[in-house]
Amino acid sequence: MKLTFATRPSALARWQTQWVINTLQNIHPNLECEEKVITTQGDKILDKPLPEIGGKGLFTQELESELLNGTVHCAVHSLKDLPVENPAGLTIGCIPARAEVRDALISRDGYILATLPNGASVGTSSLRRAAQILSLRPDIKTESLRGNVDTRLRKALDGQYDAIILAGAGLTRLGLDSHVTEWLSLEVMLPAPGQGALAVQCRTEDTTTLELLSVLEDEATRKAVTAERVFLQGLGGGCAVPVAAFAEVNSQQSSIISLTGLVISEDGRKAVKVTGQGTNPIHLGNELAQKAIQQGANEILKLITAR
Repeated sequence: MKLTFATRPSALARWQTQWVINTLQNIHPNLECEEKVITTQGDKILDKPLPEIGGKGLFTQELESELLNGTVHCAVHSLKDLPVENPAGLTIGCIPARAEVRDALISRDGYILATLPNGASVGTSSLRRAAQILSLRPDIKTESLRGNVDTRLRKALDGQYDAIILAGAGLTRLGLDSHVTEWLSLEVMLPAPGQGALAVQCRTEDTTTLELLSVLEDEATRKAVTAERVFLQGLGGGCAVPVAAFAEVNSQQSSIISLTGLVISEDGRKAVKVTGQGTNPIHLGNELAQKAIQQGANEILKLITAR
């Protein structure tokens, strides 16, 4: 049996795909695997902020096309980049155990969020991160930061920004977390829905591949990220809007899911934060999305989509 995996060309995407392949082959020693490297629109357009070029499918569309054409069996994604709705004929075959969910601040001069000088420049590609930073430090100037993890890190270490903010999972996976100046707590910076989790996508009818991938599935992670992504979906948002969410499954009572969701304006001045618990991730995500809408989330999002 041989599986072909679609992957983006970045060091992080290749690492994530290799991790999936190596873990699968340790369990299925006779399984042959190969990579097919595919460059996406998000990899090509690096001179514009992400919200300007559209968020949905920016890093995934080309990989999904290869899947639908039957030229590959699987595609490995960072779940936070994957649109909440799968194209017809595709499914998420497995979601392995989640890695680091927090965001990390990196500063060449050793600043943390509290000690950044007045008017400091902070690089980020995310409206969600920028908005949450501005809610705490409205004096800070957030600037667009594009490129792969290593490119962004180099820009920080070259002093092009006073600090940058990156997803912690990418840094830990690439062994670059020694550069982190401050791990931002979930009280300070709520992550993107699905952050820190991987998703292995395949064709819905490919039962052989689905069976092979099932050994990597982590039920608690699946429940948590489903609640987060349903919350995002209930707000009609994609990965380019400032919506954050984090859910976790109670370690003592594995049936209980706790979810926190946030919708925040670009300048950080208006925010709707909701929390709740439930046993069904879909019901919980929808319930909190409706609660957020009742508290004014739609008005905040309309200001962003009207730009």
